[in-house]
Amino acid sequence: MTTIKFFRKNGKLVGVEAFGHTGYAHDGEDIVCAASSSIVQTAVLGLMQLLGIAVSYEVNAEKGYLKVALPSDITKEQSHDADIILRTAYLGVSDLYEEYSDYITLEVE
Repeated sequence: MTTIKFFRKNGKLVGVEAFGHTGYAHDGEDIVCAASSSIVQTAVLGLMQLLGIAVSYEVNAEKGYLKVALPSDITKEQSHDADIILRTAYLGVSDLYEEYSDYITLEVE
């Protein structure tokens, strides 16, 4: 089971954490794991490369772990844009969750 948690502060999304393997299929054939990973990793790329935010992140591929958090010193514009990117990722994961809830847990804190 993969757990994906989005973190909220003052009404805006400020980070995401994903961990675990979905168990939908064998390594290399697990479309649910690949889809959820792609959504989260694309959001991280958007935060870093499109917005230029120096996010803090941890990755452990072997354990299927990724956590990213926005720094507290970003501008209002960056905060707004980062929220849009993270909300878009949430929508993608939420859509995936609707179809594959036996393999994904979705939370917002």
